[in-house]
Amino acid sequence: MRLMRALHPNTWIQLARREIVPIAVLFGVATPIWAFAEIAEEVGEGDARAFDESVLLALRTSDHADPIGPRWFENAVMDVTALGGFTVLALVTSLAVGYLLAIRRRGDALLLLVATLGGTAISEGLKIGFNRTRPDLVAHIVETTSMSFPSGHAMLSAVTYLTLGAVIAHTQQRAALRGYVLGAAILLTVLIGMSRIYLGVHWPTDVLAGWCLGAAWAVICWVVATWLMRDQERSLEA
Repeated sequence: MRLMRALHPNTWIQLARREIVPIAVLFGVATPIWAFAEIAEEVGEGDARAFDESVLLALRTSDHADPIGPRWFENAVMDVTALGGFTVLALVTSLAVGYLLAIRRRGDALLLLVATLGGTAISEGLKIGFNRTRPDLVAHIVETTSMSFPSGHAMLSAVTYLTLGAVIAHTQQRAALRGYVLGAAILLTVLIGMSRIYLGVHWPTDVLAGWCLGAAWAVICWVVATWLMRDQERSLEA
């Protein structure tokens, strides 16, 4: 009987998940952190300058103050970049936390709050530490005040929207819906980061670093929250 249970397909699937999931999580955290470290090293040594300049100039006409594309597109990009601003992210987070508390999903509310506040602290700390100035090669289409590396818009939009996407996806039974929600979160994060480059307020490596660190932090917060909730459920069952 024990042998039959061991050979049952569901048993093999459960065993495979136990082996694969931790590896996938480790890969999902280690890879973006490694990528961030590589980008930071290139930036610190000045080796990223040529790449950064070539991308910024490719998005400008012969006049470095004029982005490529019609005026309506420029306005649209400014609208998109606002979705990664502090005010919008704070509003989205506050409303989402309030909703999660109202439906008594306190764990998810705490996850979202810790992820966003922690991400903000990490982003601001790194900006001060690296102290990289904003691009001086092209004109800034929108006003900026903080330092450049890593991009706060890229990192915090990744943290906020990916965490919120994961929370929503966790409630969906259908794989297609989960994929759609996470895909939408990723798309929004990518568009916000790209808007910062187009508007000339960030070097491309700032945005790449922000994406990497934001994704890694979002995964770390989600894994820790999942582990804590499972541990709490086990203690209640015992």
